[in-house]
Amino acid sequence: MGRAILGLSAYYHDSAAVLLVDGRIIAAAQEERFTRIKHDAAFPHHAARFCLAEAGLTPADLEAVAFYDKPYLKFERLLETYHAFAPRGLRSFLAAMPVWVREKLFMRKMLKDELAKLGPGKPQLFFPEHHLSHAASAFYPSPYEEAAVLTIDGVGEWATTTIGKGAGKDLTILRELHFPHSLGLLYSALTAWCGFKVNSGEYKLMGLAPYGIEGSERVARFRQVILDKMVDLRADGSLLLNMDYFDYATGLTMCNAARFEAALGLPQRAGESEITQEYMDLALAIQQITEEAVLRMAETARELTGSKNLVMAGGVALNCVANGKLLQRGTFENIWIQPAAGDAGGALGAALAAWHIGLEQPRTAHAAEPGGDMMQGAYLGPVFSTGEIERTCRRFNAPAKKYDDFQVLCSEVAGMLATGKAVGWFQGRMEYGPRALGGRSILGDPRDPAMQKKLNLKIKYREGFRPFAPSVLEEHAAECFDLDRPSPYMLLVAPVAESRRKPLPPDYWTRPMYDRLYVERSDLPAITHVDFSARIQSVSKATNPRYWQLIDTFRREQNCPVVVNTSFNVRGEPIVCTPADAYACFMRTEMDALVLGDWLLVKQGQPEWRETGDWRTKFELD
Repeated sequence: MGRAILGLSAYYHDSAAVLLVDGRIIAAAQEERFTRIKHDAAFPHHAARFCLAEAGLTPADLEAVAFYDKPYLKFERLLETYHAFAPRGLRSFLAAMPVWVREKLFMRKMLKDELAKLGPGKPQLFFPEHHLSHAASAFYPSPYEEAAVLTIDGVGEWATTTIGKGAGKDLTILRELHFPHSLGLLYSALTAWCGFKVNSGEYKLMGLAPYGIEGSERVARFRQVILDKMVDLRADGSLLLNMDYFDYATGLTMCNAARFEAALGLPQRAGESEITQEYMDLALAIQQITEEAVLRMAETARELTGSKNLVMAGGVALNCVANGKLLQRGTFENIWIQPAAGDAGGALGAALAAWHIGLEQPRTAHAAEPGGDMMQGAYLGPVFSTGEIERTCRRFNAPAKKYDDFQVLCSEVAGMLATGKAVGWFQGRMEYGPRALGGRSILGDPRDPAMQKKLNLKIKYREGFRPFAPSVLEEHAAECFDLDRPSPYMLLVAPVAESRRKPLPPDYWTRPMYDRLYVERSDLPAITHVDFSARIQSVSKATNPRYWQLIDTFRREQNCPVVVNTSFNVRGEPIVCTPADAYACFMRTEMDALVLGDWLLVKQGQPEWRETGDWRTKFELD
């Protein structure tokens, strides 16, 4: 048995566990996938048990456990912040302190107690700083021997942004931006103002931004108000926030509502209310400011490190539009972004920091692994055998057909997609991180003008304006998109190729949101956003041969090397983990078919069903 390290993130949001053996990632998963509680912040018992079981280990076999931040340093930041803003924040202080005094100040004991529930053992404990965990998750799994490292999020302990340099096993932080000055929290504040939930709605704001009217007077005014009154964005990408406009440091909300409304001339949007053009323009303005900040930070990272390679992590690194602009700018020749860039990825970074920095282990060459990095395509979660899938179908009395020839199954599914069917696709190991990458996906035909609407309203049950991503064969990506490199983790936005676009009607930008949305902008309308962009996943035969084979079959039979790919879940729920989760989601939506490994389930019409007990484990069909 090799030397094993368990990495953990917990107690804020997106708890996760990761297992390394001799520095190699064996398993990784978020707790939410097991508990079915979206963004579950609890100690990741289920994820940790899965990781240990995957390697056949117990806690007694662990050399070390690494937690993704330093609780004492975070507590210091809280105390200093409350002192600096006093007497403001008393209500927030009284709410926060009991939890810290009762639990979080005793994190070492609390972790030991929780680990003891997994079994006996006395592993060494490591507590790398939050942004060091992010930096480690970005650099160590990357394809590069050396790289500039950029981490941007809301806040860790003190740091909100760091620039570092990785070389071999060494990782050095060169510059930090400290709380309360945070690009991530600025973006979250505008997310809240536009009526979306903080820590989960930021990607909605990113998707809304292209509906803003580029070059319009209102977008320019919003930009100027934000830059003049709310944030001082410096030439090096650092920024200072005017805390008169923000309440997150000591309050219970993100914004000072009165000041925000006075400055923007726009009230805070109520969630679920109509999204008017003003909020679309505001979303575009803050997206543009975020992109400019990221570009400037990257320029500074290049100057400080001299590296031609950049790696990124932290929640802001999930802003794939900004990532696409950074790629287009050409500041770095190569960019690699951790697919689990948010706090879930902190568990991986903590484990890697413990291995390479804490235990001083060398970084071995890994570029020869599938995908050229250590992430194994991010397929690091649970996998289910044919027998387990068969038992699931039998338990639900689900009419399912098993295919002994996978190519025949691919042809069957490709034909369904071509006739407008939406198909659940459940194959192999579950993805680690927020994106479904062909392991737990819902698929559609990108050429179908009605597919975007169908997926949003009848299957995902989410806002109709939200765009969908294409999965494209890596070998054919350049035929469809202006992108000159792989994008395996769906973290780069690039334009749809000019040759595939259709002309816009003259009144396009004066039309209401949904009138614009349903204009056919290309011959791939279901994945072409309103500004001709797409969030691309390039699919490699090396990392996901089954998904590649399906898309290649669609290419050969339908002359299209692209499918629509969205995560296998409905709004408010995590991505499915088990075959039972997939079947439940399938039956509760208007999905037309479900593929579970080698098994195909097809709805005959839309059968009625009723819950009996736990809907994830038992159904009765009428």
